[in-house]
Amino acid sequence: MKNELIERFTSYVKVDTQSDENSETCPSTEGQWTLLHMLVDELKTIGMEEVTIDENGYVMATLPSNTEKDVPTIGFLAHVDTATDFTGTNVNPQIVENYDGGEIKLNEALKVVMSPTDFPSLKEYKGHTLITTDGTTLLGADNKAGVTEIMTAMAYLIKHPEIKHGKVRVAFTPDEEIGRGPHKFDVAAFQANHAYTVDGGPLGELEYESFNAASAKITVKGTNIHPGSAKDKMVNSMKIAMDLHSKLPAQEAPEHTDGYEGFYHLLSFNGDVELTKLNYIIRDHNKEIFQARKTTIENIVNEFKGQYGSDNILLELNDQYYNMGEKIKPVMEIVDIAQEAMESLDIKPIIKPIRGGTDGSQLSYMGLPTPNIFTGGENFHGKYEFISVDNMIKATQTVIEIIKLTEQKA
Repeated sequence: MKNELIERFTSYVKVDTQSDENSETCPSTEGQWTLLHMLVDELKTIGMEEVTIDENGYVMATLPSNTEKDVPTIGFLAHVDTATDFTGTNVNPQIVENYDGGEIKLNEALKVVMSPTDFPSLKEYKGHTLITTDGTTLLGADNKAGVTEIMTAMAYLIKHPEIKHGKVRVAFTPDEEIGRGPHKFDVAAFQANHAYTVDGGPLGELEYESFNAASAKITVKGTNIHPGSAKDKMVNSMKIAMDLHSKLPAQEAPEHTDGYEGFYHLLSFNGDVELTKLNYIIRDHNKEIFQARKTTIENIVNEFKGQYGSDNILLELNDQYYNMGEKIKPVMEIVDIAQEAMESLDIKPIIKPIRGGTDGSQLSYMGLPTPNIFTGGENFHGKYEFISVDNMIKATQTVIEIIKLTEQKA
């Protein structure tokens, strides 16, 4: 299984599948189409049935039931796109066999080193086979590791028909990293009772609660006048925008929060005297506090509208997804099965809220309860991203064990 996982994963990550929020197509980039069609061919090759890809790039396939029991149909999903935070072009994965626990030279020429001093969790991977970047790109384990593990689990079950299971559906989806993953996902066509995204991080992660999420885009208009004659005429939009931002509580930002604590996050600040744009995301696990955060943004904007004119301060506020825990808690047995699957493999489940969202956040509200399980990766979205092949094996085994337990409990 180890070599199979490495071969699949390294072939997938070499395809540039970064999504693009400025694109109006689905998928948003051609690279995603490339990998999605590769997966269609591979699904057919390993023996999956009912393999489809629709006009929006959503790939679905079926592992038919081989039991006489009436077993709920379960699904497994992973997204093919990678994050926009750091380049995903020309990914060159590096394999570190029997990691010694010390520094890893990602790129000697550029002096890019990954050290346990900076990343203490590395110490836990001594003796593991790691896959890293070459220090110039992200790796793409988020979420090509999940794609790899689902595909490998399906191939294993096809090769081992003695393992009894119900009907299993798998799906590979586009554009999760830009918040659109499930937007055109056909839940009715998927025909699963519930599903799991394989999109988590370190070994044992099991998540069924996510943030409530919104985006806020604020536009500030100013008036540019030659500075030599600007007195009482110039209105500097950047200074207004800085003043506006200062009204938000400074400690309620990602760099000061963890656990169930929410935040306001200024993603970008672009402007000049004439026009400045602020791009925020708003997050909280608690629905009431989430609503209050949005109200805070609206109140600040309204205050500045009163001072500078309603046409000069504009707000675009949109909900993105909601806490999937609200939809999963009534069917907690699906989380219990995942927990039992991990424990049977001597994996300690780490049940904690996602400080973010997965496709499951939206799918759960579309009628498909979808908790999230680990992939084995760390440091997602940057040049220090890496994954343990040993833990990829355990993630694959967890998928298989969930399928086995679902059949046994039917």
